[in-house]
Amino acid sequence: MMDENEVQDQVFEDAAAAPIGDDAFETDDSSAQIEALQRELDEARQNVLYAQAETQNVRRRLEQEKQNAQAYAATAFARDILSVKDNLERGLSSIGDELRSDDRLKALVTGIEATARELNSVFQRHGIARVDSMGQQLDPNKHQAMLEVPSDEPPGTIVQELQPGYTIKDRLLRPALVGVAKKPD
Repeated sequence: MMDENEVQDQVFEDAAAAPIGDDAFETDDSSAQIEALQRELDEARQNVLYAQAETQNVRRRLEQEKQNAQAYAATAFARDILSVKDNLERGLSSIGDELRSDDRLKALVTGIEATARELNSVFQRHGIARVDSMGQQLDPNKHQAMLEVPSDEPPGTIVQELQPGYTIKDRLLRPALVGVAKKPD
């Protein structure tokens, strides 16, 4: 890619290499040729500037795409691992107090709880966050209404969370499945 000075030099070389006829020294023809060459030079400069601007835009676009690819490369994997997290949380919530106090199972329960904490830590490190739902107004960009529940809450308020939603950085990974308040019958 030639810079502006190289283009200018090339135009001057082309003009110098042009054959000079007997009428080249006429004033009217010379000024017309100079004007024509000046227009060509201005046009070449403009084309170079456009090419440089386009190159810079392409470079910026590629850099943005590279950053997005790095930030969201694990999206598919993160979606898949959410079901593992859901099952782990369901398993922990199903453990009753009598099993937690049993000396034979205490180490197992402690290990499962440690696994859940580590999974939460990994999610946090990679920008995966749970979507707040309970008590919020239904937002179709974050929530998916699955049912309506008669309630004294204002209509459209989330009163039940069937499955938590998650975001990865600033993008929705999975919408929260929720129950929404409606006026009692």
